[in-house]
Amino acid sequence: MPDNNTPPSSFQFGLANLKPVESLNVTLTFPDGARREFAKGITGLEIAKGISPSLAKRTVAMALDGVVTDLNDPIDQDARLELINRDDPRALELIRHDAAHVLAEAVQMLWPGTQVTIGPVIENGFYYDFFRNEPFTLDDFAAIEKKMREIIARDKPFTKDVWDREKTKQVFRDKGEAFKVELVDAIPGDEPIKIYYQGDWFDLCRGPHMTSTGKIGNAFKLMKVAGAYWRGDSNNPMLTRIYGTAFAKQEDLDAYLKQIEEAEKRDHRKLGRELDLFHFQEEGPGVVFWHAKGWTLFQALVAYMRRRLAGDYDEVNAPQILDKSLWETSGHWNWYRENMFAAQSAGDEAEDKRWFVLKPMNCPGHVQLFKHGLKSYRDLPLRLAEFGLVHRYEPSGAMHGLMRVRGFTQDDAHVFCTEEQLAEECLKINDLILSTYSDFGFGDIVVKLSTRPEKRVGTDESWDHAERVMATVLREIESKSGGRIKTAINPGEGAFYGPKFEYVLRDAIGRDWQCGTTQVDLNLPGLFGAFYIDADGSKKTPIMVHRAICGSMERFTGILIEHFAGHFPLWLAPVQAVVTTITSEGDEYAKEVAAAARRAGLRVEIDLRNEKINYKVREHSLAKIPALLVVGKKEAEAHTVSIRRLGSEGQTVMSLEEALQMLVEEATPPDVKRALAAGEQPNATA
Repeated sequence: MPDNNTPPSSFQFGLANLKPVESLNVTLTFPDGARREFAKGITGLEIAKGISPSLAKRTVAMALDGVVTDLNDPIDQDARLELINRDDPRALELIRHDAAHVLAEAVQMLWPGTQVTIGPVIENGFYYDFFRNEPFTLDDFAAIEKKMREIIARDKPFTKDVWDREKTKQVFRDKGEAFKVELVDAIPGDEPIKIYYQGDWFDLCRGPHMTSTGKIGNAFKLMKVAGAYWRGDSNNPMLTRIYGTAFAKQEDLDAYLKQIEEAEKRDHRKLGRELDLFHFQEEGPGVVFWHAKGWTLFQALVAYMRRRLAGDYDEVNAPQILDKSLWETSGHWNWYRENMFAAQSAGDEAEDKRWFVLKPMNCPGHVQLFKHGLKSYRDLPLRLAEFGLVHRYEPSGAMHGLMRVRGFTQDDAHVFCTEEQLAEECLKINDLILSTYSDFGFGDIVVKLSTRPEKRVGTDESWDHAERVMATVLREIESKSGGRIKTAINPGEGAFYGPKFEYVLRDAIGRDWQCGTTQVDLNLPGLFGAFYIDADGSKKTPIMVHRAICGSMERFTGILIEHFAGHFPLWLAPVQAVVTTITSEGDEYAKEVAAAARRAGLRVEIDLRNEKINYKVREHSLAKIPALLVVGKKEAEAHTVSIRRLGSEGQTVMSLEEALQMLVEEATPPDVKRALAAGEQPNATA
């Protein structure tokens, strides 16, 4: 019998006291939806071997819940499992990462004592930075590539160790790898220190890697060398950076090298010199000196854009220089100051010594224009456009011809609208952007929706609404295009003030350029106290939509130069035709032809030089003149011209009237042609 006098135990049995037995298995979901249980700690390689030896041989890595990781990593929790082979697009980054490690080993084998620093994967390839008293040159590439092929042929496995932090630092100190010691110090304390071996050689690395060096293959090539400061700081030692690229297949590498070769021929800086379009010089770093022909091309682009905006947008012009207080209100002074230029009076005795900012963007100025005068809901949507000259500081190393400058023209606009109007305005902007790109011959377009970042302004409700609208618009864009326009989602890549669309176009040689944007702004109008009077008489903050089509007009001009390789369609060409003579007997008639062509609206030059016609034809072909109108005594008597087109060996004899009619039709911009075909009056250019 129980002793009733025994004090009751403080322990009470109950469900709360029962701990579930920890499972010794994991459940893995395969791409076909099948679910299977495995012992906890099983590796991806063991799973692949269990399915088939051939699968294990083909597999180079795995993805757990979408995250690529080493095939030999133990799997300790339930996950979606994908086995990745070399042909998987995700394997390309691994191939390049592994190639960077092999490059580093090859260099240290050939030049002992060389210190290795970092070697990341980058767009289209990889690089590795080395510290050596004597910098590497292109002449070293043959030896390095040969050694890399030897290492790959050995097919040593990539294996991973996790080391103690102090041990790691000591090992690298003993090896004389001071940069690696510094890298270890930079790794957060809660992160493991991973060391990857390939045979006897090892490197500090986060991973992942493929299963062995042999999986890299031989479709790689070292591309160039450059100097690079350690950690990008000019106060630190100068390193030698060796760039390379690698692909899964030789044909992919060959295609890429051909693209590079073609890109070099199309380089807008080279063509800018050859075609006398523009130049840069030391006294104006990052700002363009436009020559007459280049400025004609630039203005043809601006005129086209103005016609496209006429009737829908009000073109405005906000001041280029404004007191820094405005930029403090907008937040730019605090968050964007390192990219801004500021100025004050150069005179020591000037009464106004305030700091002013050269505007880096047009949006704060457009909010001031919106605020000028009371606005009603009936005034919305209000669309303000500007070809505004803006200035942004770019480091000298980042500048690249027209593609990256410090002073450029933005073709942006700002739409002030209600929440109800947002979807329609985004669709309207999309139609304008896509049709514009089509007019320039860009048909391969990707539209990406970037959603809310972790750090953002605005309420969750306003973000929900904006993202819901833009997601709906994105689906409609894809649907309306019949699948021709590709779409994608960039989670967490939106601006801090709202979600955005990014428009990526592909040029004639397959390169992608991010150009247009549509950005919903839930922040700026409120910062400046902008409002409109709603139907119920209340004040309401408008939604602001930033949109750009070309983005930077200078950059877009550079893209067009490379896209067309300087051989512009007639409506864009700075010089559309040259009238030239066979002998001096045709001089007077040549002048008549040139005058008639100019009256017809064509941009024409005349060449009356006493040179052989073949010399003239060759020279104007090199200058990429679209059409040559060749005249001589016979043409003068018959009132004809002999037309030679760029890229064609032949010539066509036509009456002057027919020739001008043909050229005028071809020189008519595509937007004007559409208007004429529809029986409309084309919008005038400003």
